[in-house]
Amino acid sequence: MRYACLALGLILSLAAPLAAQEIEDYRMFPGTGPQVLRIVSTTDLDVFEPYIRAFQSERPEIGVDYSVMSSSVLHRAIQQGAQADLVISSAMDLQFQLVNDGFARSYRSEMADALPDWARWRDQIYAFTTEPAVVVVNTARFAGLDLPTTRQDLIASLRGNPDRFSDSIGTYDLRESGLGYLFATQEDRSTDAFWRLNEVMGRLGTQLYCCSSQMIDDVASGRLALAYNVLGSYAAEELARGSGGQVQVLRMEDFANVMLRTAFIPVNAQELTAAGAMLDMLIRLALRDEAGEWPLPPLSQTGEDPTLGFGPIRLGPGLLTYLDPLNRRAFLAEWENAMEQNRVPR
Repeated sequence: MRYACLALGLILSLAAPLAAQEIEDYRMFPGTGPQVLRIVSTTDLDVFEPYIRAFQSERPEIGVDYSVMSSSVLHRAIQQGAQADLVISSAMDLQFQLVNDGFARSYRSEMADALPDWARWRDQIYAFTTEPAVVVVNTARFAGLDLPTTRQDLIASLRGNPDRFSDSIGTYDLRESGLGYLFATQEDRSTDAFWRLNEVMGRLGTQLYCCSSQMIDDVASGRLALAYNVLGSYAAEELARGSGGQVQVLRMEDFANVMLRTAFIPVNAQELTAAGAMLDMLIRLALRDEAGEWPLPPLSQTGEDPTLGFGPIRLGPGLLTYLDPLNRRAFLAEWENAMEQNRVPR
């Protein structure tokens, strides 16, 4: 849901110039005092709101100014000097690049030592969730077909039923979605089926999206038969809301990306104490043993399977490989060729 005060949120939260339409959602959560914690994030407002409410139950005097934008827009905004106190994103490679380039300040959380090594980097960036990439299908659109359990199964099903799946598959526009680009590059490293699947999807007129939530909504409505590589946490939210039994979440058994949602305090943060308190709360929740009623899963739910090689993508310099400009251009050129370049992004 968009709010009439998007332009106000832009002024309050971002010092760098951005078009108002680049802010996807915004809300101000007033506190009892004048202090305001400014958060820029890729996490949907309805998903993150419970965390803001929990924070304010502990620190009611602190208001929270929360702006939502795409991972690529957020990355550019921070590079251009946007004013924020806490930066949260699902595109962990772009987050790590910002940290590596000096846009984060060090913060030593009192709970940092309890985090695994792969979920933190030099007291500057911290992971607080593990979220798998999944396939979401509309079961009515798969009537009479076996649901795929591997990418080879998916390729065979799509190839064998072009009339059924034409113009009804969704995935990320890798040119615009930082998370989509992360998932794609990690998949390229890990499975030979990646490019074959992209070529099949391209021939079927795959629809390109910026965000998981839009794809999942279109699967639930029947507009799409399948959404590929969406966030499992968002898919679980859709199931919790109820979709008439039409939506099913599939985790491919041959390989599954598991990304880390990360947060850091930027160097130009003004409310350091409030930012640290929010970060401490997120880390504390990351270390819980059970998902409970929180929208996002903890670090303990990695889905790690040593026999299949499943596990979280690690924070570290390896994330920068595909962000090298030459590597990025080459990867996107090959992807655009697979997608036939004539699809209109949605």
